[in-house]
Amino acid sequence: MLTGFLMLCDAESRKQLDLDRLDPSCVPPELPAPAATNARGLTAQQFLWALADHYELAVARSEDIYEELAAIGEPVSLVVLDVDQAGPVRHTDEPSRLVRHVLKPLAALESVRLVAELPRHLVTELAKGLPAGAVQIIDLDEPQWADPEGLVRHAEAALRPAFSGADLPFTVAPETRHALAAAIGRRASTSPLVVQLAVQSILIAPESVDPTDEDRLPASVGEALDLHAGRLGADPQTLRLMLAPLALAEADGMPVRLWARLVSAVAGQDMSHAIVNGMPLVAPFIQPVERKADTDGNGDDENSGRALLRLLHPAIGDEIRAGLPNVRAAQMQIAMALLEAVPEQDWSKAAPYVRNHIAGHTLAAGLLPQLLTDPGLFVHADPVPLRAAIEAVPVEELGAPARTYLRAAPLLTRNEVSEPWRAALLETAFVEDGLPEYAEALHQLGFELPWQTLWSLPVAGIREVTVGSLPNPDGPPIPVAVLVVPPGTPGARLTDEGGESAVLIHALVPPDDFASVDLGQILRPSEEERDAAPLGLSRGADYLRVWDRASEEVVAALISDVPFISADLSPDGILVVATERGAKALRIRWVDPAIAS
Repeated sequence: MLTGFLMLCDAESRKQLDLDRLDPSCVPPELPAPAATNARGLTAQQFLWALADHYELAVARSEDIYEELAAIGEPVSLVVLDVDQAGPVRHTDEPSRLVRHVLKPLAALESVRLVAELPRHLVTELAKGLPAGAVQIIDLDEPQWADPEGLVRHAEAALRPAFSGADLPFTVAPETRHALAAAIGRRASTSPLVVQLAVQSILIAPESVDPTDEDRLPASVGEALDLHAGRLGADPQTLRLMLAPLALAEADGMPVRLWARLVSAVAGQDMSHAIVNGMPLVAPFIQPVERKADTDGNGDDENSGRALLRLLHPAIGDEIRAGLPNVRAAQMQIAMALLEAVPEQDWSKAAPYVRNHIAGHTLAAGLLPQLLTDPGLFVHADPVPLRAAIEAVPVEELGAPARTYLRAAPLLTRNEVSEPWRAALLETAFVEDGLPEYAEALHQLGFELPWQTLWSLPVAGIREVTVGSLPNPDGPPIPVAVLVVPPGTPGARLTDEGGESAVLIHALVPPDDFASVDLGQILRPSEEERDAAPLGLSRGADYLRVWDRASEEVVAALISDVPFISADLSPDGILVVATERGAKALRIRWVDPAIAS
């Protein structure tokens, strides 16, 4: 209905429609079309920023978006679709967050005219607190909105040979066709979906159709499932089991061959025979989804082919899930099957659906914390659904690696970084959080990371970091980092008699033992030495870039979720940075082009 409304609002679409044949009361006036946004798969914050982008609002904080919308000075018309499918992970309450934190504030603005497609249980949430008369609720299941004639015409049009492609007595003969369409419409009551399912079922198994027997026509989605199974001589439970993985699926669709594998997992028995012979059984309730081939080339043909399947309508999923004896147990079976589908437990070889959405299934199964111990998954999984799934787990139930991932996740999702860059950012985050074994594991994944984090010091109050060196009678000078820290910092040494300044000295490369060093011995690189170094350093508020002076190409880019306080780069390519969390040193991995050639 909303799609049709938007077509009537769009100037180009209106030209393709014969408006004279429509009821004038349902044709919108020729005004600027409202903005139409789809909430499917988006978090509340993503949706809000998409809105800001659409209206080209120059804001830095999400809370400023509402003020800017109110300041536009003219009515803002907005249509929001698929609120029930908001969020990148099914087993979270993102639709409620979207209504509570975005749509309610929008509806409260006097300048906003909002039309939203909502799940029934969220209607009261949206209306709560708004002035009387500010909200009109249109529940299409209520009798006042019933359109029995429209349902009959829908069924009759779908049965016509030109549309159905079937020359059958009840499709070719006008009187018989109309009688069957009228019966379908009466049984369907107010549901166009039930009409659609009834017609598709009849066309798949026409030999068992009796146009005069209304009891063989569905009045609900559940009856459509059961009657269709009976029409094909199948057990209705078999049909429901075949559709269960799609009812529990994440994202917009599931690869066909993976779906077949998961049907057996949910059923607890080999369902391959039912799958091979069962496409007519499931056909009315599913639809194919074409997608682009996996852009990174990962995944095998079995699970990552281009063909995807999804349920025809969310209401079918609601019916299937309601009929499962134990949804959590079904999700557990799916999660185990997805783990088994990872070749050699190497996430780089896993199918895209498996690596990107196993977190959603394990969350629903109550197993997600146990999954979050593999650095390979952190790197190869899409960070948007993985972050959403982890955020749904109470933080006290998460292990240390998962908490580190959660801290770094805003950097991974905000910047849409590649897998090697994810690995690099997580590597330095693991070292910061005292998990060097996880940092080392990331170096074993086969990526050429731009740096290796040598150490991290959780020192508070650092004001400045510089690099220098100490004379070494037994060899080359020893490179060190000099941290200006508050007096009283453990291990720090005062630099003036008044005790107002102190420094902490740390070797750039361990071991570190400078208990008796004379601060006057520390030598800083001269400007000439810095200019002659092969690498240069550029700095912004939340990023650092190390670049090759010869080629002027960036060889490493470090971003942070907290501002950089200070940074310095040694002539031999060790970067020292300070934030409010402390200081750390990263050896920039760079190959001199002259040596490489």
